[in-house]
Amino acid sequence: MLPHSEACERNKEPILAILRAALSEATSVLEIGSGTGQHAVHFARRLPHLDWQPTDRGEYLPSLATRIALEGPPNLRSPVELDVNHAGWPFAGMDAVFSANTLHILSWPSVEAFFAGVGRVLVPGGRLLVYGPFRYGGAFTTGSNAAFDADLRARDPASGVRDFEAVDALARAQGLSLEADHAMPANNQLLLWRR
Repeated sequence: MLPHSEACERNKEPILAILRAALSEATSVLEIGSGTGQHAVHFARRLPHLDWQPTDRGEYLPSLATRIALEGPPNLRSPVELDVNHAGWPFAGMDAVFSANTLHILSWPSVEAFFAGVGRVLVPGGRLLVYGPFRYGGAFTTGSNAAFDADLRARDPASGVRDFEAVDALARAQGLSLEADHAMPANNQLLLWRR
């Protein structure tokens, strides 16, 4: 029985609508934190012009690889182990980087490493797309996001809903400019930066 995320099932179509427009001219995408693989399979199947590279930490690779082998289209590559904290990411020259529901799980030093890694692999003109909840001006957008943040921090004090301004500063330090901030279902955002 493969892991299954109801959240992935709910948000995959709204995310796809934005990816379809934002990545119409891209050919390669690096997905960071592919998790169950549901997003990777769905997006690669519906965006066949993209060479989609899923990644995750080692403990998640067996089930991720199984899903991709069973359900993945030809343009979905086998998953590769990636810990954002390791400087030597085994990728270069990516047209786009996509990540969903990762920044609030990572510690802040790992968020910093995430953006530094993106800076190393993204080509000029490339795009970074990050999906998840964010605070603005230090304030939560909804009470449910505040409760979610409290739950995250109770399990791991190093995690939590991130401030948009702080992650945008990390993106700008890598030569990325915010292109769009899309409001998404379930009180999430899809942030889009371009180098």
